[in-house]
Amino acid sequence: MIANLVATGRRRSFQGVPAHVLTVLAAGFALWVIYANVFVISDPLVLGILFVSGILTLLFPVIGHSPTAPDAPTVLDWVLCALSLASGVFFFVNASAISDRITLLDAFTGPQFFFGTMILLLTLEATRRTTGAGLTGIVVLFLAYNWFGYLLPPPFGHGISEFSYLLDILVFTTDGVFGVPIQVVASYVFLFVMFGTLLSKAGGGEFFFNLASAATGNSRGGPAKVAVISSGLYGTMSGSPTSDVVATGSITIPIMKRLGYSKRFAGAVEVAASTGGSAMPPIMGSAAFILAEYTGTAYREVVYAALIPAMVYYVGVFLQVHLRAVRRDLRPYEGEIPRLSTTFAEGWPFIVPIAAIIGMLWVGYSPVMTAGAGALGVLVGTALSKRTRMRPWQVVEALAETTLRILPVAGACAAAGLVIGGLSMTGLGMKAANVIITLSGGELGWTLILAAVVTIVLGLGMPTPSAYILAAVLVGPALTKVGLPLLESHMFLLYYAILSALTPPIAVAALAAAAIAEEDPFIIAFDAVRLAAVGFFMPFVFLWNPAILGAGTGVEIAMACIGGVIGATAIAVSFEWLGKGHTGLIRWPLRAVLLVGAAAAVAPNMMVAALGILGTGALSWFLLVRAPHVKAP
Repeated sequence: MIANLVATGRRRSFQGVPAHVLTVLAAGFALWVIYANVFVISDPLVLGILFVSGILTLLFPVIGHSPTAPDAPTVLDWVLCALSLASGVFFFVNASAISDRITLLDAFTGPQFFFGTMILLLTLEATRRTTGAGLTGIVVLFLAYNWFGYLLPPPFGHGISEFSYLLDILVFTTDGVFGVPIQVVASYVFLFVMFGTLLSKAGGGEFFFNLASAATGNSRGGPAKVAVISSGLYGTMSGSPTSDVVATGSITIPIMKRLGYSKRFAGAVEVAASTGGSAMPPIMGSAAFILAEYTGTAYREVVYAALIPAMVYYVGVFLQVHLRAVRRDLRPYEGEIPRLSTTFAEGWPFIVPIAAIIGMLWVGYSPVMTAGAGALGVLVGTALSKRTRMRPWQVVEALAETTLRILPVAGACAAAGLVIGGLSMTGLGMKAANVIITLSGGELGWTLILAAVVTIVLGLGMPTPSAYILAAVLVGPALTKVGLPLLESHMFLLYYAILSALTPPIAVAALAAAAIAEEDPFIIAFDAVRLAAVGFFMPFVFLWNPAILGAGTGVEIAMACIGGVIGATAIAVSFEWLGKGHTGLIRWPLRAVLLVGAAAAVAPNMMVAALGILGTGALSWFLLVRAPHVKAP
């Protein structure tokens, strides 16, 4: 049942001439996106129309109607492809007339009504093929509410009863399909995915993996630690927990299994590490770009705010993996481990584009220019070494792969645009916020707990961008009502939207890992939640002490950073430590002391934080270093 909710259409693999034709068309579309963003198209409606229609035209032949779709596109696929192209041509040719329409006053012409309805239906079908029935069902539910909600009693009823009203808002303005989510995908996200694809195509993924292997491969539990580091590094390029699991997990999980690691642990490590990549600067995931646009915050400020929490998250995951490795006496890598000096000597060209990205963000350039500089940096940097230099056809393949990788993201974001438009039209977002405030009694703590739970539930089975968008429009207003700052509250929602990818019962990242590890996804997900324990505490931390998001003086930020690391260490010890004479995991009284100490270490009060850092740090050090460890029974 759960698998059916997230089952997507079959991704077709073409061979021979069809493969080359698809590569050229997809690469051409990528070049057009670059041209449109950098040189020509400034009208967001026109950009959205052309982008969505182009994506839909490519999507239907490439992704089948079900997981068991035939190898070749069917007649239905070609019909949907033709309708997508025709709809795009119509909207582009009539863009001026559509822009000049007075929304909700001017009646539709017959062609406008037909092609508008086609865009709506084609978007729903694209969503079903790329994300599964779960998200599609939610979108359909919201559309049904928008159309028939007038039949409901107050406070959820509204006065909209005509389909034309719904169609006008959702398709003929920039509040629906062509709204903020798709605008972000058509610009920032596409270009940053291009950067990551070029970097990976040139061998950047192998460089990051070798870097992680050289750093930790020889230690106890080395393969698991390599998975943590390499997945974090790769995740900042992919921005998708599921893609990260597939890309790095296909290497790390089999190695861990071969060395005797349990299938459950191997899958959970990869899931916890890959999920955190969506919050790892400098690139993060597509949801972070949507957050920046939605809140009106410069993207570099989002990156700056996410830096310390991401570091603390990976400290927690790494330490839990280390303690589990000590407890179970897990083996290091077998065979030759690359030397750190050799890895840097061979892979230094990959540092050039990353440095370009960081430099551009630091100076204050737009995300579009930053992504463009990063992609150009890949081509220039890798050309400096014969070992990494890309051939022209490799560049074409990378451009095509960028377009194909963006298909599910675009489908999800177009559907999210439908939800946002409907919520704005009916006022459901504010109504949902009022319900949350009523249930929590307006108490900050209960409001945050409800917000966290609702965000995770909304994100079950969802791509991270869709999960964040739903949370932003349904839960975000409640956090604003209790007086929380905009950026902090949306970072709170973003974290739980990301963590929903590993949270049972529908953990999409665990489903991907389960196929590689050959283990039950429920078992993997529950263990991944434990390994990612620091992440579930983190959003409450940066609302309690905003200095961990970089807000405050240098001393306050430094204290928050140190306190975060100490707190993550204490949480890792409380969840994983097994001391001599114990028959089970660490005793609950000591665990409670560690958790309280972790909270004190990140307190906004400098005196409390200093005491928490010293006391909790000393206790954690004693348990980690001085107390003897034994194997788990």
